[in-house]
Amino acid sequence: MKIAEIRELSVKDLQERIDAERANLDQLKMNHAISPLEDSSKIKKARKNIARMLTVLSQLEK
Repeated sequence: MKIAEIRELSVKDLQERIDAERANLDQLKMNHAISPLEDSSKIKKARKNIARMLTVLSQLEK
C-alpha cells in the first residue's frame, strides 16, 4: 500500500487496516515457522506496511 493511499484513509479505517495487517503478519510468521514460505520477503513487506500506517496514524492524531 502506498503512502498516498494510506493518507486518504480516516483514523478509524486506518486502525482497522493496522489490526488486519497485524493479524496477517502473525499468520505469515506462523506459516513460515511450520514450512518455509516461497517468498519470505512478504514478512518484511508486511512489517514495513504496518510501520507506515502507524506513522500516518500518529501524525493524524496530533
